Amino acid sequence: MKTFLYNFIQDEQGQDLIEYTLLLAFVCLASAALFISAGGSVGGIWSATNSRLAAANTSAS
Repeated sequence: MKTFLYNFIQDEQGQDLIEYTLLLAFVCLASAALFISAGGSVGGIWSATNSRLAAANTSAS
């Protein structure tokens, strides 16, 4: 039993899978934060463009 526990502790086969999973989780969280913060900027640009087009349409009429 002691040998089994020692071998279990020393075994590193699943370490790569855990590291890649943590890396993937970090990339997903970083990209989600980027998309959320960029959404406000895109919304502001869309609103400004829409108001300018509405003003141009009113002055052209």
